[in-house]
Amino acid sequence: MHELSLSSAVINTAVKHAEGRRVELVSLRIGRLRQVVPETLEFYFGFVARDTVCEGARLEYEIIDARLRCNPCAKEWDIEIPAFRCPTCGGSDVEIASGNEFEVESIEVEEAECIAPR
Repeated sequence: MHELSLSSAVINTAVKHAEGRRVELVSLRIGRLRQVVPETLEFYFGFVARDTVCEGARLEYEIIDARLRCNPCAKEWDIEIPAFRCPTCGGSDVEIASGNEFEVESIEVEEAECIAPR
């Protein structure tokens, strides 16, 4: 159910940066480790967007694979299961290299019509 609060945060960010213009598209980067259900996020996005400049906006997202990095040997690898040992040197001093993202990558807004005389 954390998709509801995530959707609210996305809408708040888009509204802030749209500066009153209608938002047409919001693009996200979502890491696999965030455990976000995209369909649920889309549902709540539409719900939370009602009566805002984001109403009717499309939501696009890129899913970022989970990767770890071994600090001593600098090896990076994709993880399918949380196995936190380096496959190269066997060390356990590892950190998340990617997969923990939840970012608004960009928004597209409606262009204002030019009303200046020609």
